[in-house]
Amino acid sequence: MAKLGDVLTITDLSAYLKISKSTLYKVVREGSVPCQKVGRHWRFHKDAIDGWLKAGLTKKRSRGRLS
Repeated sequence: MAKLGDVLTITDLSAYLKISKSTLYKVVREGSVPCQKVGRHWRFHKDAIDGWLKAGLTKKRSRGRLS
C-alpha cells in the first residue's frame, strides 16, 4: 500500500529537485518527467521521479564516454 508521502505536488517536487516551479511546469509540458494530472493538478510518484533521475544520470554519463 502506498504511503501518503509517495505522491508529490508541483510545490513538493520543485523543492525536492531544487528547481523553480516555472521550470518544473516547463519540463512537465515537454513530457520529460513522469507525471499524472488529477483534475487540474499535476501529481508525481516519488519512486517514478527517482527512477527518472537515475536514468537521466546514466544517460549523461554515457554521453561523455568515447567509444
